[in-house]
Amino acid sequence: MNTKKWALSLLTAVMSVSLISACSSNSSNKPSNNTGSSNTGTNESATKDPGTDPITITFFDKNTGDKFDNEVAKEITKRTGVTIEIQQPTGNPTEKLNLMLASDDLPDMIMFDRSSDLVAKYTEAGSIIPLNELIDKYGPDVKTMYGDVLNKTRYKDGNNYYLSNWYGLEHEPVFGFNMRKDIVKELAPDKAEGGVPFTQSEFKQLLTDYKAKYPQVDGKNTIPLIMNGENWGGTIGTFKGMFGLKPYFEHDGQLQYDVKDPKYKDMILYMNDLYRSGLMDKEWAINKQQVWEQKLATGNVFSSTGAYWDLGGANTILKKDKGDDSQLFAYKVVADGVDPSATTYGGRSSLGWDAISITKKNKNPERTMQLINFLASEEGQYLLMWGVEGKDWDMKDGKHVPRPETLESLKNDSTNFIKQTGIRKWTWFIKNGPGQDGTPYDLVGRYERSPIDQMAIKNLSDTVFDTAIYDGLNPQGGTPEALAEQKINDIMKQAITKAIMASSADEASATFDKMLADMKSAGDEKVEAVYTTNYAARKQLWN
Repeated sequence: MNTKKWALSLLTAVMSVSLISACSSNSSNKPSNNTGSSNTGTNESATKDPGTDPITITFFDKNTGDKFDNEVAKEITKRTGVTIEIQQPTGNPTEKLNLMLASDDLPDMIMFDRSSDLVAKYTEAGSIIPLNELIDKYGPDVKTMYGDVLNKTRYKDGNNYYLSNWYGLEHEPVFGFNMRKDIVKELAPDKAEGGVPFTQSEFKQLLTDYKAKYPQVDGKNTIPLIMNGENWGGTIGTFKGMFGLKPYFEHDGQLQYDVKDPKYKDMILYMNDLYRSGLMDKEWAINKQQVWEQKLATGNVFSSTGAYWDLGGANTILKKDKGDDSQLFAYKVVADGVDPSATTYGGRSSLGWDAISITKKNKNPERTMQLINFLASEEGQYLLMWGVEGKDWDMKDGKHVPRPETLESLKNDSTNFIKQTGIRKWTWFIKNGPGQDGTPYDLVGRYERSPIDQMAIKNLSDTVFDTAIYDGLNPQGGTPEALAEQKINDIMKQAITKAIMASSADEASATFDKMLADMKSAGDEKVEAVYTTNYAARKQLWN
């Protein structure tokens, strides 16, 4: 506490006690309408052992409404004394969370989408509590596991109001150009096993050669390149990766819309060239997820944009019908003038996917933090993600080893096995990467890697970059800048789609230029000023 120059006048015991009391009530720097010091771990009971008596904690998990009654759940209760009552009903979780906030009808814990503005709304309303003191007293494993992520997920007042899951940057690829390996072997055998990227001209030639050699398959016209129009991020994100583009264009210390990067227009003109050359699915912009998957599975498609894991369903059918190499494998394509190591296919945030908070209605915040600390610990991670020791896995020679029957059950019927055992069912406080013994925390997703996974890792791991610094820089909801941002996003999506499908390069270029003019008229510079201000504040907060 800052006592300033008048500190010397505080000589009496009465004044000293008053000063200590005042300091205690103001040190947390939480929102003005937050309630109750008991929820921050500063009350008298917080200095005592919270105990291990059985309690029930209500938890709104946006990802599931399943009961907390599988084998992992029972083991968590056995070790902590805590039974969790899941309160996620059917319907739209966002609507329910808004209703809960308005009615003040809150559970003990809430899992949000971390990128949602609901986290800020709940924080400003004082509906979720700061966790700093609770972590200091009851979260030693939280501190160890999260490390600098705790610094980076602080709110603007300096407090932590949530803990994330799937946090920590792992060099796992994201987007790529997924191609039928058997066709690559046939048309570009030197590139089939990966490790050497395609240039943009080589990729176009590959698509051209496929179309020429296989105009039809089983009586259906072939499609050299398909995109999922419903997944805009995966479609545009793949091409952005090829051209080394990032979420924003940083120019002269200012953040601008990514479309203002000169390489962005080059990207659009390249996509337009593929479209006009008949190499791109004419219906790409209206392809819904299901239609896209159905087209991929027919066997008359050579390549697709997107993340390699999104093609799992189609690849399963292709493998069954045509063999292993008929599946789509992820490859790297590099735009002219871009260093292969500067491609940006793998944008990932080290801060995680979801945000888990303790609400002001929680009557046992200390016990809740003890539970969180256990689940976030290495022991808790392996319980959540691997199941029960001695039943689902064993420790051998200092390493976690899954039982053969566990791996076999995951391969044969993972959905029912996960539901029954709880392995990877509750993805709370999950950390990316391996544990201390080198085995991955994520048994299901990372222990045994398929040939498709291995190819993606080989070709695209060096494209991974951390997007955390750019997360959540948007204007606050309801502000004029937020309304302008929405209008600008609509302008961009419509114009980019139109430019890609233009009948000539000149038309594509003119459409793109008009888009930039329309964005300016809609107030893009004011929105960019908010991005830049928030970006500077973020860097200052993170030191």
